[in-house]
Amino acid sequence: MSMRPKGPDRIPVETVRVARAAFPRGSLAIRVRDELGPLFTDAEFVDLFPVRGRPAWSPGRLALVLVLQFVEGLTDRQAAEAVRARIDFKYALGLELTDPGFDFSV
Repeated sequence: MSMRPKGPDRIPVETVRVARAAFPRGSLAIRVRDELGPLFTDAEFVDLFPVRGRPAWSPGRLALVLVLQFVEGLTDRQAAEAVRARIDFKYALGLELTDPGFDFSV
């Protein structure tokens, strides 16, 4: 796996709109993103990846998933499902609502 580092992602407009409607008082994941911004950037992990190969899922996003997984006591499968299905996780990760997430084995 290789990595093509990207800067911190902005939260897509539609994700913000839907998340605010679904969570008018926020949620832990939304508060983390709003108060701390992107916690981890891909640039922090660039030395861990080769230059060539199939692109990996963003290590900065995976690190944030691990934090949210720990706080909520989720298994790897549950964390991957949360990224795929939960609006507040998509918000925290700066993902489009249609983003399929990643396989739990990642």
